[in-house]
Amino acid sequence: MRAPATWLLALLTSTALAAPAAGPAAPPSSQDAPGLPPIDAGTALLVVSPHPDDETLCCAGAIQRVLHAGGRVSIVWLTSGDAARIDLVLMGRSLFPSSAVAHELGVRRMAEARLAATRLGVSPAGQLFLGYPDGGLLELPGGHRASPYVSHSTGASAVPYDAALYPRHPYTGESLERDFLHVLERVQPNLILAPTPLDAHPDHRAAGLLVQSLGTRLAAVAAVRYWIVHGGEGWPTPRDLLPGVPLTPAPLARSLAPAPFALEPAEEDGKLFALRAYESQLQVMAPFLLAFVRSNELYALRAH
Repeated sequence: MRAPATWLLALLTSTALAAPAAGPAAPPSSQDAPGLPPIDAGTALLVVSPHPDDETLCCAGAIQRVLHAGGRVSIVWLTSGDAARIDLVLMGRSLFPSSAVAHELGVRRMAEARLAATRLGVSPAGQLFLGYPDGGLLELPGGHRASPYVSHSTGASAVPYDAALYPRHPYTGESLERDFLHVLERVQPNLILAPTPLDAHPDHRAAGLLVQSLGTRLAAVAAVRYWIVHGGEGWPTPRDLLPGVPLTPAPLARSLAPAPFALEPAEEDGKLFALRAYESQLQVMAPFLLAFVRSNELYALRAH
């Protein structure tokens, strides 16, 4: 393993050291679109999850495969899911739930994420929460790059969770980028699984753009593959628990020609077991969530 400073130096200087590009590369065809790189004991996987539950929906099979091979897995949750509207209404028993209820929801969803990750075999040291504003990630790189954004649910303008990796860091684009780079330095991944910016959810788009912004710099130290959760109206179809049935490409991500990563039956079972930890979400959107428990996961080489 490289020393952290060496790893980060490679990340930050790789663009300057790279040869000039000859022109835009041709997009991969469906025949040459790669799946995941070979997984072995040297694999260090980082899953970039916009909210608690996304890591399980997209990547529970890959997580289990890496750990079974003797590799390392870390998950970074960018938000704590504290703006889920239906959950807030149910918990607050009001159409206008308080900021305290939103904070309580964030704490609950973080606990569910810890349970789901533990069920998949991820160690506590690999469970990393940043606590940035649910529903506000896409606002940070633009108008709130330097001036703090105020969460519409919690009313916070800085990370309000003591259990987060960096409590009280401001809700700015600069702070998010800095914290994400610290996570990369801490984890030193050689494989990153992140949302595609084509995802219909703004937080997912923001997460994908954050990873994509590192571009060539990340390519020097880690392979990056992209996944999608909010892939178009009605997808995944059918919306039900259908283990053993493959997941088909999402309409919004078909142009990426995602490659299937086949799961073993035990990995499907493990995915369902982890997903069951998300009681708060299953009570409001079970058919959608359960539809991701399929015989494969889909990963694309290109972000969009």
